[in-house]
Amino acid sequence: MQLKNPILGLCQQSTFMLSAAKVDQCPDDAGFEVAFAGRSNAGKSSALNTLTHASLARTSKTPGRTQLLNFFKLDDDRRLVDLPGYGYAKVPIPLKLHWQRHLEAYLGGRESLKGLILMMDIRHPMTDFDLLMLDWAVASGMPMHILLTKADKLTYGAAKNTLLKVQADIRKGWGDAVTIQLFSAPKRLGLEDAYTVLAGWMELADKGSEVAE
Repeated sequence: MQLKNPILGLCQQSTFMLSAAKVDQCPDDAGFEVAFAGRSNAGKSSALNTLTHASLARTSKTPGRTQLLNFFKLDDDRRLVDLPGYGYAKVPIPLKLHWQRHLEAYLGGRESLKGLILMMDIRHPMTDFDLLMLDWAVASGMPMHILLTKADKLTYGAAKNTLLKVQADIRKGWGDAVTIQLFSAPKRLGLEDAYTVLAGWMELADKGSEVAE
């Protein structure tokens, strides 16, 4: 017998809840939230859609399309949050400043935020945005888990070597608090590891149900 990850069923029944342009438009600050962040075109929306087995988050070949805080309901107490993508040059400066102001307010003041999933394109990891998010998470004591996305774009050996290098860089600069894994939405690589992290942050880790092998 093995335990079925309890977060799986919740992700499969997830539904869009609301979009917020400002922090005061967010849902009530209660329960458990996990936020997904990433530089524009890092594969954030694809990762969210793969984890939820749905097309909740809009994907686009034009980076910078996520311009709001988008909330997705798992159950009455648990939510996933798609944060605005950052770093796309064609986004107007006033809009960038708006995103930054309200993202900082959300990250710094949200009591229900239990962890941050940071997406990095495995071909371009550790961008300036990634470093800022790492600094903030470690300084504020916010749990962070990194998905090295688009791992299918590299051979397995090259992907593994990149994982080990980024892992070593993070350990050297930020300690052991940040965890990291390979991820590919098209190949569905790394789903179980990501589900395990989500279940732990949402206090579902000890509530698995037995299923036959």
